[in-house]
Amino acid sequence: MCAEQNTQNEVKLTRSEAREQAFMILFSRSFVEEPWEETVSCAEQLFEGGVCGYAQAVVPSIEAVQDEIDADISRFLKKGWSLKRISRTSLAILRLAVYEIKYLDSVPESVSVNEAVELAKKYTIDESGFVNGILGSFIRSREGEAQ
Repeated sequence: MCAEQNTQNEVKLTRSEAREQAFMILFSRSFVEEPWEETVSCAEQLFEGGVCGYAQAVVPSIEAVQDEIDADISRFLKKGWSLKRISRTSLAILRLAVYEIKYLDSVPESVSVNEAVELAKKYTIDESGFVNGILGSFIRSREGEAQ
């Protein structure tokens, strides 16, 4: 019901704003274990116009393949590091970017990386280089696999 009401009242967002909204929801979901629908219901009050269609589509899709995405991220962590050592903010950003790179052909890899770095600059303290490094390694590994 919320999703139907939401699409009728939805404020038009740029792709960057929609991506930022998806990141915020992913980040908030890292603190609670509740059904996606509850998160949307709560977020409706936080975002003017409600939760955008992009976030409604991407967040549950990311969660459906989160183990795979986390494994991809883990491959590029320094020896001795685990996902638990990454800040929740950076992890949410990385999950969103890796999902876009891996599953959304409509989003160029460079755009996903650039947007992730911008989110890291805005929401973390000095972690944009880390985010950029992980995503760069991820993209290079995909290019190597394609050859």
